[in-house]
Parts: sequence; structure tokens; C-alpha cells
Amino acid sequence: MVIDIKVPAVGESVTEVTLASWMVEEGDYVEMDQPICELESDKATMELPAEKAGTVKFVAQEGDDLTIGSMICTIDTSATAPSSSAKTEAPKVEETKAAEPEKPAPTKESHATGHPSPAAGKILRENDINPQSVSGSGRNGRITKEDAQNAVSNKTKTPTAPKAEPAKPSFAPAVGGTRNVRREKMSRLRRTIASHLVNAKNGTAMLTTFNEVDMSGILELRKQYKEKYKERYGVSLGFMGFFMKACATALMEMPDVNAQLEENEIIYHDFVDMSVAVSTPRGLVTPVLR
Repeated sequence: MVIDIKVPAVGESVTEVTLASWMVEEGDYVEMDQPICELESDKATMELPAEKAGTVKFVAQEGDDLTIGSMICTIDTSATAPSSSAKTEAPKVEETKAAEPEKPAPTKESHATGHPSPAAGKILRENDINPQSVSGSGRNGRITKEDAQNAVSNKTKTPTAPKAEPAKPSFAPAVGGTRNVRREKMSRLRRTIASHLVNAKNGTAMLTTFNEVDMSGILELRKQYKEKYKERYGVSLGFMGFFMKACATALMEMPDVNAQLEENEIIYHDFVDMSVAVSTPRGLVTPVLR
């Protein structure tokens, strides 16, 4: 029996996802609930588990944009799992061939080669590991989550060598240099952020003004509640909250500044929606506080 694996509903406002990476090879036997691929939406990255045990046949490819309900792959549930005897005999075959010079297995070069999956990239960044030092065991050489976890465990076991002095940059003019360009497909999250930022820039009057203010009151208030705030919420009390409160109050008192133009009309708001740029491992995001 062959069952279809489709893109599940991942949120109310999400209508499309991107197949970020395959976590198995085509034709592999997978167990039930084993993660088979990573899906990336505008808001999050999720692993898709196998609904049944069987062999996988790909329908979609890495980098494809898929709508909710689209076919990703099929699983043949009539297939049987590899026998344990085959697994035990495998080392013996390797031993007999150990004397022969090993030939590197040909790998299919693609944009995935040497690049970590979203989950693996997050682990490598958090542990300050260069992806170029990690060999990928995933499809087309992609660095999987397991590869990143193994690199972290190896890093903890191996003593870190002293950092070498960085080479001083040479400012000699380049002669006969190349003009190569490199293109990388943006993730769905970055595409969404870029689109929203461009729309905001094109649809608003961009203005920057500077004024000096007395911050002594806020400094005293922050000093008084800093420790209590961190103890209660687990994060430090910064200045951004005070700035946003001041901006929101000013926008409510000056509705013209909080208005927007649409064709020949001015639209006034009795509310304030404010976004804050936040740097995350997946890129710059701007969550909106309503």
C-alpha cells in the first residue's frame, strides 16, 4: 500500500511553505514518526515525520515552494525493513575491502552541498562552529542536525587550540582579479521580511529627527526595578520598552502622525501597531506589538 505524504496545515495565516531539506535519501526505509524532511514557513521551521513505516519516494525537491495540501512524497508501506543479518554482515564486507585503496563515493554537487539545514545551522551558530569544518551526511552533502550535534560533542572532547593572530589585510590593488558572482536562494522567512520592509518604505514618509531629552528619571527607574524584572521575566530591563511606550503615547496624542495615505484619503487610527527589529539566528525579524 502506498500512502501520500502532504504538506500539513502549519498555521492560520500560512498558505505556502518551502521544502528546506530532505533528512533521508530516496528509497530509504523509514520508521513511523521518523523525521523525513524540514519545512520552512514565513514564521517557523518544522520537521515533518513519517505517517507510516516504509520506503520513501520523493515527489517534491529541495527548495520547492509548496501550498498547504501539496504532495511531498509517498511511502510504500508494503516494503519490509532491512534484515538484521544484513546489518551484521556489513562490517565483514568492509574488513575484506580494508586492504584495497578506498575510492571516494561520487557526490552530487548542488546548492545543498556543505550547507547546514536550518536546525543544524542554529546548533552550529550557538556553539561557534564553522560549517566548513563539518562534513555533511545528508542528501547531496547537506549538513544535518545529527552532523551538527556530533560536531558539538567532538568540540567538547577536543581541547581548543589557541587562536592564531588574524592576517593583516593587504591593501595592494588587485591585478587580474575575477568578477564572479554567487547566487543563493533566500529562505521563505527572509523573502517575507524583505517584502514587508520594502512595502513599509514605499508606503510611508520616511523621516528621522533628533532631540535631546533628560533620561535621568528613566535611569533611576531602571536601576530600581532592574533586578526584580530580571528575576521575574528572565531578561534584562533595557531602554527599548520605555522608548516604545513614549512613541505609542505620542502617536495617540498626535493622530496625524499615526495616519496613513491611501489614494485620495487619509486614514486615521485609534490604535498603535509598532514593530521592533530583532536579530535572530534565522535573520532580522520585526515582530509587531499591537
